[in-house]
Amino acid sequence: MLIGTILRGKGGEVTTVAPDATVRDLLAKLAEHNIGAVVVSADGATIDGIVSERDVVRRLHDRGAGILGEPVSAIMTADVRTVAPGDRVDELRKTMTTHRVRHMPVVDDGRLVGIVSIGDVVKSAIDELETEKASLVDYLHR
Repeated sequence: MLIGTILRGKGGEVTTVAPDATVRDLLAKLAEHNIGAVVVSADGATIDGIVSERDVVRRLHDRGAGILGEPVSAIMTADVRTVAPGDRVDELRKTMTTHRVRHMPVVDDGRLVGIVSIGDVVKSAIDELETEKASLVDYLHR
């Protein structure tokens, strides 16, 4: 299965936050959209970084509540791994496991076109197994 297949099923909407938005603003977006990570982007099309709930919790522990007023750029991960719609989901699964990444932006021709979470990857694996099971059951009952 290709990553583009997952995006077709879930849609390509990506919540972004500007690098100069405060961490408090970031938390509001995470809560509003019920998501675990946000792509940091000044223009909504290119990637400046990514920031997750985990990043916020770790920085709160390290530096205290003062980070809430700091810009997102102060806590984001700037070296962002990305995938393309034509990449294979099984390779993404390996990358996410190896690098302990839960969210991966999808980029096509240099532009942000979606985001895939570990939950999306697990769901795709379950869907594939369900399809395979249905085919085998159908074959056995012929």
